[in-house]
Amino acid sequence: MTRGLRRLLAGVTFWRLVLAGLFALGAYATVVRFGRGLGAATNLSDAFPWGLWIGFDVLVGVGLAAGGFTVAATVHVFHIEHYKPIARPAVFTAFVGYVLVIVGLLFDLGQPWDIWHPLVMWNPRSVMFEVAWCVMLYTAVLALEFSPLVLERLGLHAPLRLVRAIYVPLVVIGVLLSMLHQSSLGTLYVIVPDKLYGLWYTPWLPVFFFLTAIAAGLAMTIVESYLSQRAFGRELEHDLLDGLARVIVVVLGVYLMWKAQDLLHRGQLALALQLTPEAVMFWGEIGLGVVLPIALLATPHVRRHRSGLFFAALLVVLGFVVSRLNVAVTGMARSSGTHYVPSLLELGVTFALVAAGFTAFAFAARYLGLFPAATGGAAAPAGARPSPTASGWGIAGLWVLLLAGWALLTLARGREDRPATAVLSATSATSASASPTRSSHDVAPAGWPAAPALPAPFRFPRGAHSPGVVTFDHASHLDAAKPQCAECHREQFSLLRPGRPLHGQLVMERIRRGQLCGRCHDGQRAFGVVAGECDVCHSTP
Repeated sequence: MTRGLRRLLAGVTFWRLVLAGLFALGAYATVVRFGRGLGAATNLSDAFPWGLWIGFDVLVGVGLAAGGFTVAATVHVFHIEHYKPIARPAVFTAFVGYVLVIVGLLFDLGQPWDIWHPLVMWNPRSVMFEVAWCVMLYTAVLALEFSPLVLERLGLHAPLRLVRAIYVPLVVIGVLLSMLHQSSLGTLYVIVPDKLYGLWYTPWLPVFFFLTAIAAGLAMTIVESYLSQRAFGRELEHDLLDGLARVIVVVLGVYLMWKAQDLLHRGQLALALQLTPEAVMFWGEIGLGVVLPIALLATPHVRRHRSGLFFAALLVVLGFVVSRLNVAVTGMARSSGTHYVPSLLELGVTFALVAAGFTAFAFAARYLGLFPAATGGAAAPAGARPSPTASGWGIAGLWVLLLAGWALLTLARGREDRPATAVLSATSATSASASPTRSSHDVAPAGWPAAPALPAPFRFPRGAHSPGVVTFDHASHLDAAKPQCAECHREQFSLLRPGRPLHGQLVMERIRRGQLCGRCHDGQRAFGVVAGECDVCHSTP
C-alpha cells in the first residue's frame, strides 16, 4: 500500500462516509426530479401539492436562520457589544440557510426556470410575492454582511472598507426584511382557514411564526457552538450562550401563553385533548419544543453545563421542526383527504441540503475565522462539563419521549382507522356539546377526525334606529360540503371579534354601497337590500 493511499484512507471517517452517501442520494434525486418531473420523484399530488420540500426545506430553513437578524440587531443596532462574538456565526448560519432555502425551492417549483418572474411580473397583493422579494433581498444583504470575513481572508482592503462603512444600514435593512417574511410565511396559511386544522389555524399565525423563529434561531447558534467545539475545539464563551438561553426562555414563555390563550379563545382547546394524530403531534410540538426546554433552560444548573445547554437547545430546534411540519403537513392532510408520506427521493434531497449546510459551516469554522480566536476551547467555566452518565441520561430521556410519541401516534392512527360510523358514534356526545350548529362537512374521510363545529348563531347588537335584531347563522351562509371562511373573514369581518368589521363600523349605508353583507346581498349572488323588506333580516326581540 502506497503512502498516498494510506493518507487517503486515514482521512476517511464514519461521518465523512455518511456525508458522501447523503450527497450521492441527493445527486440521484436531483437527476430524477429534473429529468422525469415531480411525479416521478415525489409523493405529491394535486390534492396535496406542498410537502416536505416546503414544510422543511423552506419553512424550517428560514426559521433556523432567524438568529442572524436577531443577533445582528442586538450587536449593531442596539450596540450590546457583549454579544459581538456571536454575530459572525449567526450571520453565516443565516446566509447558508437562505441559500439552501432557495435551492430547496427550486426543487419544489414545477417550472424552476421561471423563478425570476417575480422580478418583472409584480403582484403586490400576493403573499408569495412579498415572501419572494424579501428572501431575495435578504439573501443579498446577508451576503454583504458576511463578506468582511471573505474579504479579510483575501486581503481585499478597499472593498472591505466600503462594506464596513455601510454595515450598520445593511443590518437595519436586513432586520426589516427578515421580520417581514418570517411572519409572512405564517400568512401563507392564514388565507386557508377551511384547510388548516383548528389546532394550528389562527389569525395570530404570523406572530407565532415570528416568535418561534427567534427562539429556534438562537437555539441553533448554541447547537452550532457545541458541535464546533467537538469538531474543531472552537466555541463561543459560555456566558454568551447562557445569555442566549435566558432569552429563549422568555420568548418561548410568551409564545406558550399566547398559544394557550388563542386556543382557549377560539374554542379549539378540546381538539388537543382528543386521541387523534393531530393532537399527538401537537403535544409533541409543545412538549418537546416548548415546555421541556423552558423547564431545562430556566434551571441554572442545566445552563452551567455545556452538554445540558446543548441538549435543551437541541430540543428547541427539534420542537421547531415539528411545529413547522405540523402546519405544512399534519394540519393540511385532513382537509385534503390524503395520507402524505415523503418519498425516499424527497428525503434524499432534504438530507443532502442539511449535509451541505453542515459542510459549509465546518469549512467556515476551519478556514474563515468564524469564531474569535481568543475563545479557544475553554469557554465553559470550571466544572461545566457533565459526566458522560449525565449526558447519557439526557439522550435516553429524549429517546423515551420519541418512543412514547410514536406509540401514541400509532394508537391514534389505529383508533381513527375504524369505520366512519364508529368514529362518529364515539364522538357524538362531545360533538353535540361543542356547538348546536353542525353540518355534513363534519363527516370526515376515514382515518381523520371530524371537522371543528361551526360557530353558534350570533346576534348583532341592535342599533338606535334598527327595526329589529339581526341573527347571523353560519349554517345558512356556507356551503356545508366546502365552507370558504376566507370569503368573509379575509377582508370583511374579524375572526377574533364576532360581528366586528375589520375596518369601520357596521351600518346600513355601507351595506347599501355593496360593502360588508352587501358584498353578497346584491340581488344576484343573494337577495338584495330592498326598502320596506327589513323583516327579512331583522326580527323583533
